[in-house]
Amino acid sequence: MKITSPVFENNGDIPSKYTCDGKDVNPELVIEDVPENAKTLALIVDDPDAPAGTWVHWVVWNIPKDIGKIEEDSVPGIEGMNDFRKNSYGGPCPPSGKHRYYFKLYALDAMLNLDASATKKDLELAMQGHILAKAEIVGLYSRV
Repeated sequence: MKITSPVFENNGDIPSKYTCDGKDVNPELVIEDVPENAKTLALIVDDPDAPAGTWVHWVVWNIPKDIGKIEEDSVPGIEGMNDFRKNSYGGPCPPSGKHRYYFKLYALDAMLNLDASATKKDLELAMQGHILAKAEIVGLYSRV
């Protein structure tokens, strides 16, 4: 399985449009080679470089397995609670320095029955034993 973006390379800079300095919308993500036996996809976007520990920017599950791409500024599945206390994408907004943003895609063999109040931790627990494949792309961002 593979995840890429037409707006940033792996380990490349995320354009400010997709951050708190811009429109704060999710970037387009292209998904390829999903396992045939997958039932659904899940996505976690987080920043391990945040001062207080890993900061969660987006949690989404029950994304259709044949979606092909997640469109810019879209809601591809059920959105859980991020660390901004919102059920939506929250773009990069590092307080200082250049941070890494991990877009982690999971192919699952089951639909997940989670409430919209679910967090990254809840999603990770629900995915245990159901992950068929994982792919990731890392974007970088530092504020001007």
